[in-house]
Amino acid sequence: MLKVQDQIAAALAHVRASNPSVTEAGPEFGSRLDAHFPALVAELSALYGARDDFLDSLGAVILTASRSWRDRPAELRALDGRREMDPNWHQSEKMVGGVCYVDRYAGTFKALEADIPYFKSLGLTYFHAMPPFLCPVANSDGGYAVSSYRDVNPALGTIDDLRDFAAALRTEGMSLCLDFIFNHTSNEHEWALKAAVGDPSYSEYYWIFPDRTMPDAFERTTREIFPDDHPGSFVQLPDGRWIWSTFYSFQWDLNYSNPAVFRAMAGEMLFLANLGVEIMRMDAVAFTWKRLGTPCESQPEAHTLIRAFNALCRIAAPAMLFKSEAIVHPDEVVSYISTREAPLSYNPLVMALSWEALATRDATLLSQAMHKRQGIPAGCSWVNYVRCHDDIGWTFADEDAAEFGVDGFQHRRFLNAFYVNRHEGSFSRGLPFQDNPKTGDCRIAGTCASLAGIEAGDSGGVGRVALLHSISLAAAGIPLIYLGDEVGQLNDLTYADDPLTAGDSRWAHRPHRPVALYEAAKDGSTVPGQVAARLKRLLVVRRSTPEFAGQEVIGFDSGDRAILAFMRPSRVTWVIVLANFADEPRRMAPERFGAFRPEAQELIKGQIVDLRDGIELPAHGAAWLRVSPR
Repeated sequence: MLKVQDQIAAALAHVRASNPSVTEAGPEFGSRLDAHFPALVAELSALYGARDDFLDSLGAVILTASRSWRDRPAELRALDGRREMDPNWHQSEKMVGGVCYVDRYAGTFKALEADIPYFKSLGLTYFHAMPPFLCPVANSDGGYAVSSYRDVNPALGTIDDLRDFAAALRTEGMSLCLDFIFNHTSNEHEWALKAAVGDPSYSEYYWIFPDRTMPDAFERTTREIFPDDHPGSFVQLPDGRWIWSTFYSFQWDLNYSNPAVFRAMAGEMLFLANLGVEIMRMDAVAFTWKRLGTPCESQPEAHTLIRAFNALCRIAAPAMLFKSEAIVHPDEVVSYISTREAPLSYNPLVMALSWEALATRDATLLSQAMHKRQGIPAGCSWVNYVRCHDDIGWTFADEDAAEFGVDGFQHRRFLNAFYVNRHEGSFSRGLPFQDNPKTGDCRIAGTCASLAGIEAGDSGGVGRVALLHSISLAAAGIPLIYLGDEVGQLNDLTYADDPLTAGDSRWAHRPHRPVALYEAAKDGSTVPGQVAARLKRLLVVRRSTPEFAGQEVIGFDSGDRAILAFMRPSRVTWVIVLANFADEPRRMAPERFGAFRPEAQELIKGQIVDLRDGIELPAHGAAWLRVSPR
């Protein structure tokens, strides 16, 4: 152990001696460097330590961090200190997130800034602006094909407008979330353009091969992600070479086995942190490291890479937290969650199984997930959502389904058919995304209201929308609302008329701001008014329920397959969360509540109830019961 400590001390001394400006960054930076350098060097040495230039490369990374710290605004430095003093700030019951595309919801950053009072009225405390970066007009992938991380789409404004928006949010107690799209760049990024013409330095930023020998070898074990765009994992360049493109052909995967790529992306990450980004969504985390003979997903080095980025942030931008986006097997999702890696993570399992329960009218798989797969390390939080900008994939574990005699493959086929209205009796009006006849794989596109039955005119549509949100708002973690869903926005099928979006059905659930629905929502008798009233009530109650803080969830047996039940405890009282997925009322018998005092408070309606009478839930009804143990 002493030898390792001596090596770390020697490496730090080398870095400081080679880069005097590191010392000039000041005592605060120096203190954090001393504290977090061991973690950083441990992660980077695991990736690059065998290289002869490792110490020089390490010094270059720290130099980037010191320069970023010197440029960090005083207001953000003060925030760094507050967040270090309160590392669990994100676990408050008052945390609520909102997400939208800037151009589609408001047009520009300046116009979006004018909407901050509305966001505050909803109780939002963090705001995820979908990727606003400079992208190719025709090949943007919704902002995920980045041509420059330091420029925004000119239609949205300027980088200074983004900085001002972040500051305006912060003034109102909201944290800005942006994506860190670090697995790939657009083929129009400066690095990609240089690689395309054969610049040897930048060719090494990507996975490029002169012929099909290595691509064929890799593709024996990788899967097709976007088969509608191209087969396999590689596309051919005009000069005949082959480049790795996991997703669309215009998104080229970065080669993190090259330490220059880590250094370059570290600089982009810290630039975004200094704009005022407080939560960084780590995009496509599972795909960032490649190894021949494997699926090239969730390799151990992918975790090492994120931990290295995280350690660097603890040194130069400690207020910023990572949020992982890993839509993979539940075990893999959890593997990315830790205070050393990504303290926040999307909760795709609960999202997907909430929709599964709506289709089956059976909460068994969802209950299993709530009781079995929600435990994560201390200091971490789930991000719970009903739907997002992306598709819905059925990411439950086949072995979990098998415990109840459910065949995972066949069940996914049923769910796909149900949600694209190919199953008799379906209330959903979703669209298929990346339907792959070879594998049977398919994902689902659609807004919450269209998937839940409002578009079809189903009488249960409003209740289903409220039911799903009652779960995401009460589950352990931070609820995230796609703006427009709070007034029941529907699919926008005009996406098919635009050549820029026609090939991607996900644009159906990325509609422009539903101005007419916001106006209609002022009338409580309308469908938008009913949706808005029910969701706003849930939001108000969520923020005033301290039992919803933290991450603890305790299982509760409802005695009815149609009723999801779980408990959120505090030191004195507990809240029992109930959600009825049946199309008819269901009653829970009094003996289910025998461990609690008879008098309980139903928080959503604000009523006192007597548990000796049991609880009746209407069709698609929810209840949040504050109870006291006997």
